[in-house]
Amino acid sequence: MGLFDRFKKKVQPKKQEDKSKQKVDAELDDGLISIEEFEEWEQEQIGYKFKQGLEKSREKFQNEINALMAKYRTVDEDFFEALEEVLISADVGFNTVMELTDELRKEAQLKNITDTKDLKETIVEKMIEIYERNDSLSEEVNIQSDSLTVVLVVGVNGVGKTTSIGKLAHKYKQEGKQVMLAAGDTFRAGAINQLQVWGDRVGVDVIRQSEGSDPAAVMYDAVNAAKKRGTDVLICDTAGRLQNKGNLMNELSKIKKVIQKVVPEAPHEALLVLDATTGQNALTQAKAFKEVTDVTGIVLTKLDGTAKGGIVLAIKNELGIPVKFVGLGEQMDDLQEFSAENYVYGLFADMIDDSVDEALEDEDNA
Repeated sequence: MGLFDRFKKKVQPKKQEDKSKQKVDAELDDGLISIEEFEEWEQEQIGYKFKQGLEKSREKFQNEINALMAKYRTVDEDFFEALEEVLISADVGFNTVMELTDELRKEAQLKNITDTKDLKETIVEKMIEIYERNDSLSEEVNIQSDSLTVVLVVGVNGVGKTTSIGKLAHKYKQEGKQVMLAAGDTFRAGAINQLQVWGDRVGVDVIRQSEGSDPAAVMYDAVNAAKKRGTDVLICDTAGRLQNKGNLMNELSKIKKVIQKVVPEAPHEALLVLDATTGQNALTQAKAFKEVTDVTGIVLTKLDGTAKGGIVLAIKNELGIPVKFVGLGEQMDDLQEFSAENYVYGLFADMIDDSVDEALEDEDNA
């Protein structure tokens, strides 16, 4: 059973039961809900965040697909060329789009699909298949359960790097972890103070030196302080001077060596922060950073502010880097751990709901 069909199976009973959110909230307030029901409710809330956060991408994609189906009633080469344009405009990525449409051509021929409307769910299924192909790329964050976790954060200026670090610190503190920040972006005016503001807001210590200091020296102080204080998670800010790859590579290499003197297996994560609203430029940045450091995951900010949510597919399929966090709003808790299932639901929720409604209507008419 494909993921699209699994979603329909999951959504259909809920529509049949017509269990409102207000009723669940009332049960929560009265303390009458079981742990299992609470966990299910909590997952639904996260799914709702993804649905809200991907509203612009979902509306654009669905409107364009529906317009495409209305214009092209027959599955032919003109239809596939128009579909390619729609997918490329959603920043799914050129190579991914070519791969997807080639597979759709084969699928249509194999199943003798001639009406474009009969291909709608297949388009979604194939997009999901392409995303899920490289299962070895884990979306889980490598947090150590019984020792210090060191997270390096990289990214060019202006993508939301400092804000993402602050939100990550908030997330892990809310989970009961002791968190510390390291102000390693010592060359950008105001970067140290910005990180300190976030440290004060979240209530975590920030290890810092004066502007212009050696970033590796800051990291050495930070990792030693984290070890001595029994810190669970150390999140390290770094400079984003991508225009000079040689200097950046040398700096990151030096930082890693200094950290590994204290914690040999660190850094446990090297997260690259990208701005989803920049579309293909984000993909270009990811390629460039991949050349200078071992990026283990992506933090994709401002996903709620773009209609080009397909960039997630392009990043994983074309670069082989998993998205680990996504920004779905301005609130402190709107930086969410990435979930392929929630992402797919957020991107195609309207299509899934429409299919379920059609199925229920067919049942009623039978």
